[in-house]
Amino acid sequence: MKALVKYGAADGDVEIRELPEPEATPGRILVEVEAVGVCGSDLHMWRNTHSWPVSQPVVLGHEMAGRVVDAGGIRGIVPGQRITCETAASVCGSCTYCRTGAYNMCPERRGYGALADGAFTRLLSVRPDIVHVVPDGVPTEHAALSEPVCVAYNALVERTRIVPGDVVVIQGAGAIGIMAAQVARLAGAGTVVMLGTAVDAKRLPVALAVGADHAVDITTCDPGEVVRDLGDGRGADLVVDCTGVSRALLQSMQFVRPLGTIAKIGWGPQPLDFSLDPLVAKAVTLAGSFSHTYETWERVLRLMSTGAVRMAPLVGGVYDLPDWNEAFEAMENGTNVKSVISGF
Repeated sequence: MKALVKYGAADGDVEIRELPEPEATPGRILVEVEAVGVCGSDLHMWRNTHSWPVSQPVVLGHEMAGRVVDAGGIRGIVPGQRITCETAASVCGSCTYCRTGAYNMCPERRGYGALADGAFTRLLSVRPDIVHVVPDGVPTEHAALSEPVCVAYNALVERTRIVPGDVVVIQGAGAIGIMAAQVARLAGAGTVVMLGTAVDAKRLPVALAVGADHAVDITTCDPGEVVRDLGDGRGADLVVDCTGVSRALLQSMQFVRPLGTIAKIGWGPQPLDFSLDPLVAKAVTLAGSFSHTYETWERVLRLMSTGAVRMAPLVGGVYDLPDWNEAFEAMENGTNVKSVISGF
């Protein structure tokens, strides 16, 4: 079967390769992949600008949805069923985090598309613990994008707390940022501000369409003035960093109000070259957020099934696997919020 593989440590070291098909085995669910979302992390691995461990060679892709080919004897799962699955391809199952349900923090976690072969291929064998049945009425292309919604949900609902009426500022108008805008609105935010740059010219209007009140290109105006004009003028109750740029934290500390919270989702390898004293002076909570768990995913799927989370405005194009380069470039240059690859 054909698969999209990162094979080296240079910019562009990604290509389609022929790999053996996985076999059906008891206790594992064999899935025929029908749609995979392109994540910003896939772009970073394509350009070799990532800041996390990656196996090489490795099949990319972790935002997937498909149909069950073989249920592996797992109760409640039947062939033909539409499913999506979490990104933790394997965990140890015995550490403190696994035993207490926080398996996303397992020190031996191996994620699809990074340390374990991922979903940009035709068949994927998955452990049943991370499988979720896709509700009727949720298109497969949208189900494939449930994972980034879960990332946003974990950060804004589980790792931090939004009080109805809060001012929420989101840095980064990519897919995670726009999904965070939707989650912030659902959680009761009074005002949602989306910050982007010139490359987000086509993405900022999407943020407005799905729940943001303000969409600001920080290259054309002072975003600090925008934030200070909101609420009581003391800053945002919550700032969500989705940029993956370490220096964005400096801006976060300027935007957040005393006793406020900064949630950091984005990854960035750059070292900090500024003082963190404003965190102390403002008594600000800095919360890192990573991945998700089973309950997160079930809640997100319910929100998607009711239309509370809107996915259609985010999908800029659906591409066949041979056209993966076009799909990646459309996200890199800001044409698409999300590209989806199908046709494996």
